[in-house]
Parts: sequence; C-alpha cells; structure tokens
Amino acid sequence: MSPFSVLSLAGNLFGLASATWKAAVPAEADSFQALLAERLRGSPEDATTALFGQSGAGGLPFAGTPGGAASPLLARLGTGGGVAGLSSLGRNLSLADPESGYRMMSRINQRDVTYRAQFAELSAMQAAVATMQQAGKTLGEIDAASDAGSDGATLRAKLQAFASRYNEWIGRFAGSVEQGGVLDGTQAAEVSLYELEKSVENPFNGAMRGLHGLRDLGFTIDQTSNLAHFDPATFDAAFQRNRQGVLDTIGEFSASFAKSASLLNASDNFIPRQLNNLDGAIDYLADNLSSLRSEFGRGDPAKPTPQIARALAAYQQLPKA
Repeated sequence: MSPFSVLSLAGNLFGLASATWKAAVPAEADSFQALLAERLRGSPEDATTALFGQSGAGGLPFAGTPGGAASPLLARLGTGGGVAGLSSLGRNLSLADPESGYRMMSRINQRDVTYRAQFAELSAMQAAVATMQQAGKTLGEIDAASDAGSDGATLRAKLQAFASRYNEWIGRFAGSVEQGGVLDGTQAAEVSLYELEKSVENPFNGAMRGLHGLRDLGFTIDQTSNLAHFDPATFDAAFQRNRQGVLDTIGEFSASFAKSASLLNASDNFIPRQLNNLDGAIDYLADNLSSLRSEFGRGDPAKPTPQIARALAAYQQLPKA
C-alpha cells in the first residue's frame, strides 16, 4: 500500500464519498492508532463524531444479517477469539472511556465490510458503464441504405433495443444508490446514473433539423421509475415527416451518450478515483485491523444487510492483485 499520510488516512478512511488521498508525510509520523487514541482519550464522543459523522444510532444502515454459513470474509470480523490485552468482553480497560472505544471499533468493523461491498458493486457499475457506452455507439452506427429505408423499421428496432438495455442498467443499479443501498451516498455511482439519464433527455440533439432530442422520436424517461419508454408510433410519425432529422438526432445522441459514459470511466475520473480510494482503505484496514482492535477494543461484528452480503460475495470472487 502507498505510504499515505496519517492525517490523510484518518480523514479519507472515514470520508471516502468525496475525499481523495493526500500526499505522504515523513515516516516518523505517529501511527494512525496513536492519533485515534489521543483523540479518544481527550474526548471520546467528539472523536467518534469527528471520524464517523454523527455518533449513535444514525450510522451505517446495517440492519439485517446474511443467511447461511458465515463466509471467510465475515469470519474475520466475528466475535470468536480474544484480542490480547482486552477484557473478556472485548474492551480496552486502559482507555479513559472503554465503551466509546468499543463503539468506535464496532463502526470500523462495519466500515471494513462496507468498503469491500462498495468496491465490488462499483466495479460492476464500471463494467456496466462500458457496456452502455458500447450500446450508445452501436445505436449510432447507421447505414444510410438499410437503416433509412422507407419505413425506418431498422432504426425503430435499434431504439427499442437501446431502451431495453438502458432499463437493464437502471434496474441493476438504481437500488444500489437508494437509502440503505450498497452505494448509498457514493458520488461516483450517483453521478453515473444522473449523467446517462441527462444524456438521454438532452433536448439539443437534432436541434439543427428542428427536433428536440430523443423525445421527439418517442424515446422518453419516466420521472417516477427512471425507466425508458419507446413509443413506435411517435417515431414513425417523426420519421415520415423528417427522415434526415431523425438520422441526425440519433447520430448526435449516440456520440454524446458514448462520450458521457467514456468520461465516467476515464482515468482518475469519478469511478476509477473512487475505486482507488476504496482500495486504499481496504488495504489499510487489512494491514491494521488487529492493531486497531487492540487499541480500542474488539467491537461488535458487522451485520450486513442482504444487499451488502451479496456484494461481499461478489468481492470474494474478484481477482486479487
């Protein structure tokens, strides 16, 4: 893992949604554990709030438990087995407030699970964005002889296929960014869904030909479900009235949509940057979880929701570097 600064780790490990890793500082800086311990001993509740946001019951949405036997990943967060120097209940009694330390570690345990689940889900979204980029390109591959035939049947079929692919995208990831979802509060995921939707709704495609984007071709987004709807009758009317305008609108939309998808996956842009942040946090916790538990107490094990548990299972299947 890269030699991140102590303060960067403290800030970014628990604020990944909008943070980026900072530059390294000299190796003789205090350990992350010591920094947290100093804050905890000075003002336990303030330390918890500073590192995790509001303390208490309003933290991460871990309400359920996964079914079946515990996976190896969850086993490392279990309550079995003691940590040297802790009480039988997993508290570090040398702290001024062992309970605050224990609660802090409970939330770190939860974060450890959450980051892995988010990494898997965001990796899946990255692949899906690339698929949507290709779908946009394919839509714009128009053959003037066949696609612009007398009835526009080929173009009609292409738009219907694109609507189906777009709805698969929404169906797969819209729930992930909702409250309690794996990517709840993850800007990279929210921006990805938003940008592709706005690209579909762009009214300026085809403007030079008197059209107002895909909506004039019968392709609209439902504002409640966020799903695409294609009306062949509206398309047929537009095609018969303004054939070249329809061709230009589709071509302009295709290029714009593919570009938007490409930018989301561009190096050091939204999705790759967030994946790098998550990877750094995962590596840090993998290296330091035991020492953090020794410092603050064992903490309660994470209790993933079914959605988090599924993403964890996907994480375990990812190729490891």
